[in-house]
Amino acid sequence: MRTARGTLAASAVRVLRAVRWYLRELTGEAEYDRHCERRRRDHPHAPVPTRREYQALRTRHREDHPQSRCC
Repeated sequence: MRTARGTLAASAVRVLRAVRWYLRELTGEAEYDRHCERRRRDHPHAPVPTRREYQALRTRHREDHPQSRCC
């Protein structure tokens, strides 16, 4: 049987996990992790780019393939 303190702690953990997930999505950290997973799965012998290399590739791709945007 769960105690009130145990239930409260479990709720706090769920809230903290949700906040962590949101911040990782907001900052793009999760996107880099997904890219690394795909890279390892699809190209197991190719090196995985560092976070800095990945950001440079993303920036270059966005500059080479502009989408309509206001700014």
